Order: sequence, then structure tokens, then C-alpha cells
Amino acid sequence: MRRLLPDAAETTLDEQIESIELSDLALDDRPYTITNFALTVDGRATLEGRSGKIGSDTDTAMLVGLRTRVDALMIGAGTMRAERYGRIFSDPAKREKREADGLQGDPLAVLVSGRLGLPWDAGLFTDGGGEVVIFTQSPAEVPATATPVHVERHSDAVDLTEAMRYLRQERGIRSLLCEGGPRLHAQLIEAGLVDELFVTHAPKLGGGEGPSLVQGLPEEERLLDVAWLLEEDGELFARYRVPARV
Repeated sequence: MRRLLPDAAETTLDEQIESIELSDLALDDRPYTITNFALTVDGRATLEGRSGKIGSDTDTAMLVGLRTRVDALMIGAGTMRAERYGRIFSDPAKREKREADGLQGDPLAVLVSGRLGLPWDAGLFTDGGGEVVIFTQSPAEVPATATPVHVERHSDAVDLTEAMRYLRQERGIRSLLCEGGPRLHAQLIEAGLVDELFVTHAPKLGGGEGPSLVQGLPEEERLLDVAWLLEEDGELFARYRVPARV
């Protein structure tokens, strides 16, 4: 792997991941929040309905590495239905590594689901490891699950600013990784809740029609700072920071 920016040098993925320190950057009212996405050159975020078909094994390793650096992992209901998440870290060695780094072995799994239309038979709910927090506007009850599930209900649409406040102040979450989907990413960005974006640019063309990195974000120029740019086998791994609003 080559680092192209900010300084050109040979590097490794592990070296780059280990350099990420987020916990001390938490705000008083919300976690420090990063997002992760893989895109084709023409901007597709999924192929055949799945995001995993876009990136390489290195992209997957980047995603897993980012998960090791945060207190919580957030996804939307559509992503949960498409990807059917299991336990975030099934490997005990990775949980032990997190604990050695001062994190809980299992990151808190955070779901945003307006209707509670979730695949309750997915491993995230049936494994029994870790904990899940769901933000919803639905009054429906959740089924019994092996994994502990806590539901936070909002009176109207889910208020992401309030959700982030809850996670920081009531759960002590200092850092959070959002894995999407595109609509959730857009809502977080529009609300000013995203601090960094990790974007894999795969050397592929997807064609057709499908979601991009964000969906439904109002048109407006939003400048980003490039924190790093890595390359391996033609695949680019960018880390962007969102400048603080003045």
C-alpha cells in the first residue's frame, strides 16, 4: 500500500488504522462521527443491491479496521435488511484487542428504523453477544431476541441530533462509525453530525441506476479537507475531514 497524501511513503493498512485516535475528539453533546462507503468511479454505492460487491478484500479490511477504533456502529434499516449483519466482532481476538485499546469488546450496534421493519432472525439479534440500541418512531413492540435490545422511541421521525445526544450523554459513546445507507448518511451530513468520511474509490464502473454515497441531500457546496489518500492495486482509500462550521 502506498500513501499518496499527506506525505508520499510506503505504508500498511494496519499502520494507518492504528494511527486513528477518535475517542478524545468527542463533543459534549454527541460522539465524534465517521462514515464509511465504497463507490465505483461512476458513483454507484451498490452493485446488485449489495455494497460488498464494490470494494476489494483490502476495502473489507479497512472497514473492519475502522470498526476496531470506535465505541459504536450505526446503520439504517435498509442496510440491515440488505446486509443482514451478524455480531460485529465474532472473533474473540478482535474483541480482546479492542479491550486492550480501552474499548468495549463489542461495539454498541445502533439501528435507525422508522417502522421497525428489521430482519429479526439475523445474527446481530440471534447471536447474543453485544447490545443493540434502536431509534424508531414506531410504537410496535420488538420480538424477544438473544442479543439485548433497547428501543428509544421518537414521537415523529427519528431525530438524529437527539439520538446522538442520547448516545453520548446516556451511553457514554465517544466515537461512532456509520456504515449507511445513503439516506442515513445524507441525513447525518445535513444535520451537521459527521466529522469524517472514509471513502473507497474502486476502479470499477457500475452503470445502471442505484444509490450513491448520499441520497436526498440538498444541493449545496460542502468543502472537505483531505486527511489522507492511500492506493493499492488501483483502489483509492480517502479520508476526508469536514471543516468545523464557523
